[in-house]
Amino acid sequence: MKRYVYETMYILRPDLGEELTERAIEKYQTLLRDMGAEILETQHRGKRRLAYEIKKQREGVYIQMNYQADGSAIAFLERSMRLSEDVIRYLTIKQEVKEDKETPQPAET
Repeated sequence: MKRYVYETMYILRPDLGEELTERAIEKYQTLLRDMGAEILETQHRGKRRLAYEIKKQREGVYIQMNYQADGSAIAFLERSMRLSEDVIRYLTIKQEVKEDKETPQPAET
């Protein structure tokens, strides 16, 4: 199965506090690792004001994760986020990993 590089940005409720926020980040990282993904980078972007109210929240804590995984891990991650009351919104985008192909050598005559 082909592996892709994914980026998931998710927004946590602002009233969680620092400890519960870190616990949520670790939960999703562990979930991905258990599914065979390789975490490349996780960025805690902090609390920001939302453009519009979502689930009666005006602010949210933004987290960005970059990782390499199979497509099946993404479905499991997004289902877990959808069922969580701590996650306000999430979005996952995919980028195909470019494999280095050797350029063919011209035939000598």
